[in-house]
Formats: sequence, C-alpha cells, structure tokens
Amino acid sequence: MPRPGVVPPPAVAAPKPLPLPGVAGVRPGAPPADEAFIEAIDKQVRNGVYNLRGLARIETREALITADEIDYDEETGDAQARGNVYFKHFLENEELWADRVDYNLGEETGKFFNVQGRAQGKIEPRPGLLYTSNPFTFQGEWAERVGQRYYLYKGQVTNCRVPRPNWVLTGPKFDIIPGDRAIAYKSWFKFRKVPIFYAPVFFKALSKQPRKSGFLTPNIGNSSRRGKMIAASYYWAINRSYDALYRAQLFTQRGFKHTVDFRGKPNHRSDFDIYFEGVNDRGLKLDNGERRKEGGFLLTANVQADLGRGFYAKGQFNYLSSFQFRQAFTETFNEAIFSEVQSIGWITKHWSSFGLNFVMSRKENFQNRFIPGRLDEETEEYIFPRYEDDIISIRRLPLVEFHSRDREISRKVLPVWVSFESSAGTVRRNQNLFQSRAFVERFDAEPRIMTALRWKDFHILPSYSIRETYVGSSFDSTSFAVRGENVLRSTRELGVDIIAPSLAKIYNAPSRLGTKLKHVIEPRASFRWVSGVNDFSRLIRFDETELLSNTKEAEVSLSNRFFLKRKDGLVYEALSWRLIHRRYFDPDFGGAVVDGTRNVLLSSTQLTGYTFLLGPRSYSPIISVLRASPIPSAGVEWRTDYDPVFKRFINSSITADARVSNYLLSFGHAYVANTGSCEFTQVRPKCLSPAYNQFRGLFGIGNDQKRGWNAAFSAYYDFDKAIMQYATTQVTYNLDCCGFSLQYRRFSFGIRNENQFRAAFVIANIGSFGTLKRQEQIF
Repeated sequence: MPRPGVVPPPAVAAPKPLPLPGVAGVRPGAPPADEAFIEAIDKQVRNGVYNLRGLARIETREALITADEIDYDEETGDAQARGNVYFKHFLENEELWADRVDYNLGEETGKFFNVQGRAQGKIEPRPGLLYTSNPFTFQGEWAERVGQRYYLYKGQVTNCRVPRPNWVLTGPKFDIIPGDRAIAYKSWFKFRKVPIFYAPVFFKALSKQPRKSGFLTPNIGNSSRRGKMIAASYYWAINRSYDALYRAQLFTQRGFKHTVDFRGKPNHRSDFDIYFEGVNDRGLKLDNGERRKEGGFLLTANVQADLGRGFYAKGQFNYLSSFQFRQAFTETFNEAIFSEVQSIGWITKHWSSFGLNFVMSRKENFQNRFIPGRLDEETEEYIFPRYEDDIISIRRLPLVEFHSRDREISRKVLPVWVSFESSAGTVRRNQNLFQSRAFVERFDAEPRIMTALRWKDFHILPSYSIRETYVGSSFDSTSFAVRGENVLRSTRELGVDIIAPSLAKIYNAPSRLGTKLKHVIEPRASFRWVSGVNDFSRLIRFDETELLSNTKEAEVSLSNRFFLKRKDGLVYEALSWRLIHRRYFDPDFGGAVVDGTRNVLLSSTQLTGYTFLLGPRSYSPIISVLRASPIPSAGVEWRTDYDPVFKRFINSSITADARVSNYLLSFGHAYVANTGSCEFTQVRPKCLSPAYNQFRGLFGIGNDQKRGWNAAFSAYYDFDKAIMQYATTQVTYNLDCCGFSLQYRRFSFGIRNENQFRAAFVIANIGSFGTLKRQEQIF
C-alpha cells in the first residue's frame, strides 16, 4: 500500500493528454464510439468476458483503465481492476490511482478503493492572492463516481507538494462535482498536521464564475481602541443577476459595525453596486471616564446604463455622515485624510462634434474644527475639548451642458475652426458663514473661433471668444452676506499661442546607457487677454466658472527632452525638464486681487496647483518640472516653484518609483513654505498657506508571489509636527501552496492614535483567512 499523501506512478505509463479538437470528446487516435481498445500480456475471452493479466489496458473514447489484472464484461460494460490501478477520464481531465476499481464504462459509474488522485485547480491571478500551478491532490479509503459527481470517504485534499504537504483539509466525506463545486463535511483544516479550525460544512466553487449563497470564513482580532473583534459574513446569490454580501463585526468596547454590499445587473446594458457601512458606537472611553461617540455611516452607489439612441447614463453617489466617523473607523490612511466627498451623475450623448450632458453633482469638504475645553460660567462645569465638522457643501442640480469641440468651417484663405461651451441650471453653496438660496440660477455660454498661421517653421494659433454669464444671486464682500441681486458678466478673451521650431541633435550615447542620445529643445510662447470681469468680488464661488478674472498675461516655456535608444532598439524618454514663467501686465487682475490675503484665480490654478497670489504682482513664480527615467523600470519627478517676489522656493514635491528585480522603492516628499503671516481672521487667512513638510516612503523586498521571505515597510512622516502619522511593516513567507503574513500598523493623526496588528494565512488559488484583508496588504 502506498504511503499516505503519495500519488504513486501507474503500473503502465499514462498516455500524455492530447488536445481535444472542436468536437467535444473526440481525441486523435481515440477508439470509435461504443468500442474499446483492449490489451494485456495474457488475454482470454469467454462469452464476451475478458480476463486480462499483466499490463492490462482498456481504453474507450471517454476513459482509460490500466492495472495488473482486469476482468471486463463487454455486454454489461462492467470492469473490475486490481493492482496498481490507474484511471483517466479524458473529458473531465481527471486522474486516479487505486488498489481496486469496480467501474462501468457505459454508465461511467464506479467505486475506487484506497484511492488517490489529482485534478488541475483553477488559477485566477489577482493582486494579493497567492496562486500555484500545483494540482489538487486527494486521497481516501474509498471513493464513488456517480455520473459527474464524486464522493470521497475518510479522505483529505491539498494543493501542496506531496508527500509532505504543508496543509490538508480532512473530513469523513467530500462531495465533488468537477468544474462546479466541492463540499467537505465535518472537516478540519490542518497545517503541518496541527488542526487550525473546524468547519461543519466547507464549500469551494470550482466553476469559472462561481456564485453560491453561504457563510464566509469568520474573522477575529483585537484593538486597543475597539476591544476584541468578531466578524461573520453571509453571501446571498439572489439569482443570476443580483447578489448581496452582509458583514457584521462586534467590537466589544464600541458596539456593532454593519456592512452591506448589494450588486445587480438588471440587463446586459446596465449594472449597479450599492455599499453601506455604519457603526452604532457606544463611544471611545477617555481618560476622564467620559465617552466620545464617533459613530456614523457611509453610503456609496455606482450605477451605469446604456439608455439607447446614443444616450448613456453613469453616476457615483457618496454620502458621509461625519468626517470624524471616517477617521475613527477607516482602515486605510489615504481614506482617513481625504476630507472630500463627491457625488456626480450624468446622462450624456455625443454625435458629430457635439455633446449634450444632463448633470447633477454634490461636493462636500469636511474641515475638522477643534473646540478647546472651557469652563461653562453658568453651570460652572468644565466642557472637554472636542472636534466638530465644518462642512462646505456645493450642489449643482439640475444642470444642462451643450458643447461642441473644434469644428472646421472654412479652408479658403485660412483654416477656421469654431467651438462653444454652454451650461444652464441651478447651483447652491452652504457653509457655516453663509448660505445661498436653495436654487440659484446660473447660465453660461462661450463661443470661440480659432485659426492657424504658419511662417517658415513657426506656428501661430490665434483665438477669440465671448462669454456671457448670468447668476441669480450675489455676494456682499463687506458684510459677508448673500443678496438676491443678480449678476450679468460679459467677457471677451483673446489668445495667441506661438509654437517655435524645435531644435534637435543626435549624439552617441555612453555604452552603458544605449547606442544613441537625442536632445530636443522646444520653446513655446503665448499671450492671453481677458476683459469684462468688473464684479469679481460679487460672485459666489461655486466652481471654476466664478474664478475667471481680467488679465493681460504672457507665458513663455522651454522644454529640454532627452531620448535614449537602447541596444535592443527600444527608444524612450530618459530625461525632460520644462520651465514655465508668466508676465502679468495687469498686476491686480482688474481689481480681483485683494492685498494681504490668499487669492485664487483661474489664471493661477491653470499654471500651478499651489496658490501664490498674496497681493498684486507682475510676475508668476518660475515653474519647474523635471522628469527622469534612467531605466524603463524607474522614474523620478520633481516639481517646484521659485517665487522671485519672496526670492526663494515656495513649494516642492518629488516622487520616485523603482522596481528592480525583487526590490521595490517608492518615496515622495512635499514641502510648502510659510509665506506671509499665517494668523487667521474670521474669514480669510493672511498667508498663502500654512507650512507643510511631509514625507512618504515604501521599501519592499519580494512580491506577493515570490516563494520564501518577503518584507516591506511604508511610512508617512510630518516634519513640522515631528510625528509619524502612519507606518506599516509587513513580513510575508510564501510556501509552494500557502503563505503567512504579519503586519503592524500605526495611526497617529486627528482623533486617531492607535497601534494595530494584523495576520493572515493565505491558501493558493483559494483565498486568505485572518484579520489582514487583501486590500490592506502591501504584498
């Protein structure tokens, strides 16, 4: 008898599986239908009964049986095989080894004693999921095949290498339908022969698109802020078009957290996904014995549909009850610091050069306000410090947009293109200091005409547009009040873009870099003139439409680009450096710029993401963008602004990413200088922005599929506050069929100050178990 867990070689070498042609069940060289190839060293036939001894073999179109001895009844189809039995089903790609087999070749049913076998598992490469090409191997005291179903008794299953598998699933009974599903009853999951957990019923889908209702693997954990955690989930496959997932988590110190994910595809042209997450919080216990409640809920929905006749609808809707809830209960750093919640939905149609959009949107910005502790004079009680949400909400509903991209209307003398943008609808802004009417009318239309001139290798692109904007309410900057007086703005814009000829030269590259190096210099210039914005301070800021201001400005830019040609013929941009600078002939932008305060105009936002208008000025900062890619798998980008007014660099951001062999490096640094006096008045800051100096980095060795040890560390550090806001360390060890991950995480920002430990056990091609979710893993 073979050792447990060992798949022995067959007595007769099994034939190599042959590729099946287009007709199912037909193999080149296969026997004709209803016939069989019968071979043996000693073959005797009596009344249609074959007695085969020594290297016995029976092959039909569907199956193959080899053994030391086979007795086969040709009339009934019954075959009894003994000694080193090998069974192969060609259609199902199944292989079995056994001591004895009783099988009916016609009905394809039978019993296998002291059986072992293997079947190729389904491989679904996904980020965070370990996969292997090892087949699933199984063994048992005996097995039974009935139609397309197998029953395995007192057996075990693994996809590790035998004879010493790292994990096995054992149980008294397995019910398997190849290509559909596998069920284990009263099963134990064992790692290195040590029982890990018990499942009354364990289900594994084997189909290409599995959907089956049932309970998912429970999770447990521990947190200093939440206490012990127990989680259970249930997946409901409602029908072929809808499903739902419900997850309940009990935090012993805080209460229940509920998560619901409902998905559907009503027809082949539409689908949706609705997600809800909420916590009924008992409160975080503070040092003074008080409890600070941080509960709330998050609701998101994504929908899309093809409405026919060229109309397409799509929407993303998000609602967050409080930013404090997100910071307290989210498990990702990026989500915790992202204070904006945006919902948008639209119906669109495009034809020829035209586009029509029906839009609704709602944007909320949460700004956590710290309320310091104080003594209540009336009650003489101390009110402890707390955080409150300061919400700025902007809504556009309904809004209709009609536009046309550049459309050529003439080529007689010069090419002439026309385009236009227009919108009509209602808007609203709501915040602590003021709020507009619920529905403020706004109409905006801008037709544009453009042509192109060419002189030698110079290209000149002049354009002219007129823009009419009507808003049904206005803002009094003196009293900070919203008034019902409407605003009609009529502007004119002239623009000229000048594209000078590029200068290029090719050099022999250093041998370690490649064969050729090409240097290209690209000079550009433009001029822009806008007039007619005489009421900038009266406009309520809803979006970029209200940021338009008068201006007379010229822009010059110079780009240096270096291209490398490698020895294998690949050409890529190895280095580029672009400098941009603007000259303002209207320093106060028609009176829109207020001295001593931060000003945000369309002209500045189109140049850089950092504001620089602290008052009237004639020059913009010098914008520098440097990109380098010394090898195709590594890149660096450095963006910085040098301000000639302050005579220093006012901001800088650098990012670098590289992946070389099994090493991963990624880091970024962002710096904003403190320009001006950052003492805040009731409404406007007296500085451009508070100082900002943060670093983020990630270093890793290995990847999610590398066998052996893998490790990674990531961190976000604030130099101004001298605090590590977030840090993660993960160590992973992968075997041929499973892996372990341990992760430590540190949160320290806002109302969050917490250490967490996470662990996960990953089974290749199946999934992960533990407190470390797949989307939270570095690997």
